[in-house]
Amino acid sequence: MKLTTLTRNIVKVLAFVILGAATVYLYPRYDSSFPYRYEVGKPWAYDRIVAEHDFPIYKSEQQLAKEQDEVLRDFTPYYKYIPGQPLTPLVASLQDREQLLKEHVERVAIVNNKVSTTYPLSDIYTPKSAYVAFAQNYTPNIVRDTVTTEQLRNALLSGISLTCGVVQAGEKVVDRGDIITDEIATILQSMKIAYDQEHTTGKQTVFSIIGEITLVCLLLLLFVIYLYIFRPAFLNELQTMLFFPILSGLIIIISLLVLRYTPLAVYLIPFAWVPIITRVFYDSRTALFLHIITVLLVAPAVPDSLEFIMLQFAAGMVAVAGLKDMTKRAQLAQTAGWILVTYAVTYTAFIFSTTGDWHNLDFRNYICFGINSILIICAYGLIYLFERTFHLLSSITLVELTDINSSLLMDFAQKAPGSFQHSMQVSTLAMEAAKKIGAKSLLVRTGALYHDIGKLAHPEFFTENQPEGQNPLLDMTPEQAAHIVISHVTDGVKIAQRNKLPEVLINFIVSHHGTSLTRYFYNTAVNNAEPGTSVNPELFRYPGPKPNTKEAAILMMADAVEARSRSLKNYTELAINTMVDDMIDQQIAEGQFAQTPLSFKDVEDIKTVFKERLLAINHHRIKYPAINKQ
Repeated sequence: MKLTTLTRNIVKVLAFVILGAATVYLYPRYDSSFPYRYEVGKPWAYDRIVAEHDFPIYKSEQQLAKEQDEVLRDFTPYYKYIPGQPLTPLVASLQDREQLLKEHVERVAIVNNKVSTTYPLSDIYTPKSAYVAFAQNYTPNIVRDTVTTEQLRNALLSGISLTCGVVQAGEKVVDRGDIITDEIATILQSMKIAYDQEHTTGKQTVFSIIGEITLVCLLLLLFVIYLYIFRPAFLNELQTMLFFPILSGLIIIISLLVLRYTPLAVYLIPFAWVPIITRVFYDSRTALFLHIITVLLVAPAVPDSLEFIMLQFAAGMVAVAGLKDMTKRAQLAQTAGWILVTYAVTYTAFIFSTTGDWHNLDFRNYICFGINSILIICAYGLIYLFERTFHLLSSITLVELTDINSSLLMDFAQKAPGSFQHSMQVSTLAMEAAKKIGAKSLLVRTGALYHDIGKLAHPEFFTENQPEGQNPLLDMTPEQAAHIVISHVTDGVKIAQRNKLPEVLINFIVSHHGTSLTRYFYNTAVNNAEPGTSVNPELFRYPGPKPNTKEAAILMMADAVEARSRSLKNYTELAINTMVDDMIDQQIAEGQFAQTPLSFKDVEDIKTVFKERLLAINHHRIKYPAINKQ
């Protein structure tokens, strides 16, 4: 079902709205308005902090736990006799006995008539051990006095002070660049508690969410503005406008979920997937810009945002540079290796520059970088998935399609050898021209190989496949002959669809003649027409559409000049130059390239390449002398 323009626009906007909402929803929520983020072993990234007022230094959880263990080390739990049971031997339930062992208790106090007597744990039996010791069956006669035990335990614990000092007003807490030690972290945590007691309100939580929404919307809007200014064609493509938020959202959601459990694991997330996969299907600038936006969306949730941003920016640049044209699987592994080196070097340099001490290096990060590089290699599977889902075309697939040993191209070469050789020559011309003006050379080369595939349906009607002097089209009316020639475009579409060629290549097939005339048959019809009658040019016109990309325009030019070059009698520089100029100027005059982004300079560069290549292909060879002597 074909979507209306309004529906398509709604879907595009909705995709970015969902991405923004998911990002804000998954941002870690902190139960504190304390405005500082820090990690032990890392430098303090903010300005000097001085205590505004006195506040106590609270002991850390580890320190409190240690003191509690020390206090309870000699604690004796209390038991009482069960009425109606004999007083000896002392028999407790198996559950009570296991709990005593678990608590590492050495003795218990048993209360009888408000008098407690202490017994070693070895005097307490279970029903089974009592039977073994006394050869009689016993049931438990003592039970834990939970109330008394907890009262005495709590009394002991309440004597432990929760603080271990006081920070005086005006005293320095930490300064920029100071390494956060355990002692400083304890003071900062105490300051946070005091800060929250004084500042935290529900209104601040609302402001925090408003700030997150604004930040996310701003970053997503910046990406849309980038597309509007530099890649406006992308805004009209539904699959592209779904591809960007889905790819970016995949990394963002995984990262924010991971950050809920451990900040360290964020370096396991292969952020380089974004520039790598985007570069495979689109261009370097878009890949890098989307990567930057993705990193900035995640950065507020990362404890050390500056370190995170520097590492991911460096990795993204390497990813884009390493995959200028991904034509081999090995390139992905090589790029992953370079990204690993970039992560390691950048992280080491950052720690050295901010702390000046190699002891502050967290070697667990290097393990994360290694795992990250392995996950980057797995991007090959995602490339295939995105390719199939969004009907995109990767460089790897293009390389596979240029294999002339494929069944379709082999059939083309056998049944229409002249057309196949023409396609090979066109692909060479088009690829060289595309390189010259910065277009997608691999794409146009592949499109050129398949642009005339429709001639497989009736190869005998095309001169390049006919024996000398045998042309069945000459026995037909111009209108009939033109119809057969034009039909190779529609036949090409059918053959391409039957062989499941990508839609991008089918676009080359339908546009490589644009809306031009089959000039030979149209001119013949005009010349043969009776005086006073007119010839309908639409009967001799290709259905189009006209080319709308640089690559499609290059193919149309290359196809025309290569075919015309075969009719030249003399392959002189002047003849070739004149032919190329006339053919391309005629196409321009007909408005065939009006929908393409070609500049005047691009056209002149393309002409220059065609002239040089055709002259080289058709150069004169030395005539070998015959031997006259007998």
